[in-house]
Amino acid sequence: MEPILEQIYRVGVIPVIAIDDAKKAVPLARALVAGGLPAAEVTFRTAAAQEAMEAITAQAPEMLVGAGTVLTCEQVDRALSAGAKFIVSPGFNPDTVRYVQSKGALMLPGTATPGEMEQAMSLGLEAVKFFPAEQNGGVAKLRAVAGPYQSLKWMPTGGVNAKNLMDYLSFDQILACGGTWMVNKALIEGEQWDEITRLTRQAVDIMLGLRLDHVGIHCAEAQEAERTAKAICALLGFPYRAEASSDYAGSAVECTKGPGPGGHGHIAIAANNLDRAIYHLGLRGVELDGHTLETDSRGRAKSIYAAGTFGGFAIQLVQK
Repeated sequence: MEPILEQIYRVGVIPVIAIDDAKKAVPLARALVAGGLPAAEVTFRTAAAQEAMEAITAQAPEMLVGAGTVLTCEQVDRALSAGAKFIVSPGFNPDTVRYVQSKGALMLPGTATPGEMEQAMSLGLEAVKFFPAEQNGGVAKLRAVAGPYQSLKWMPTGGVNAKNLMDYLSFDQILACGGTWMVNKALIEGEQWDEITRLTRQAVDIMLGLRLDHVGIHCAEAQEAERTAKAICALLGFPYRAEASSDYAGSAVECTKGPGPGGHGHIAIAANNLDRAIYHLGLRGVELDGHTLETDSRGRAKSIYAAGTFGGFAIQLVQK
């Protein structure tokens, strides 16, 4: 995947901003960063868009800035000169797409129909915007048309909110979602930076969906693992299951047939998307041990351990 697309994918939710006063752009960007979303699409719906992008890229360089509602090649030039790393349009204009490509930049044109999606693919695009998402049938439509377009990724925007966010992100052809609910105009005009940070953090927490998956007990050998798992099953009424490297008491307890990371065992935390969890936990200062990373056949993360131990236990992050 193209590097900027990969970054958008890991961020997961891209705030879509319409800002009237460029002086508010930097505190807005810092509120988003504090909440865990260091990215934004700044739309040309207002006259302050270019100045806002310039201010953010200069004073909040950790932000990935894109330009939205781009309708003309002149706006493309203005956006790129302001530091935008990707260009988003509400509709599909092949001339604009080609112009952005000629500049070596990333383009996410708006699409709503299979015909527009095919045209985008014919121009070599890996991902497109799906807009307006809810009004065009939402994720149900994308799932219905996805069959012939397995290589295409979508960024739904329009009607996405905290309640339906995971309806979209649970579909693996979704690149990320664009959203306005954490950056609506009233919040920006009222300079409610703390509330923007709260809503942003809430969106990240919903997206990650971190929860306790299971506890692992490291046993010395196979017989001890079997005895321990069966004892827990007898105590709590869990079903017993034996596998090659571990015995299980239901899905809650794993008894390994030998030592592993952590002296006593491990605590497994599951995430909706482990790639995104790794990225966002890194932003929060969580140190992970990259040497323990396991990936699936597509190269996506399925398991990784946090650095160090906690009360004699390792912390394992796993894909749900």
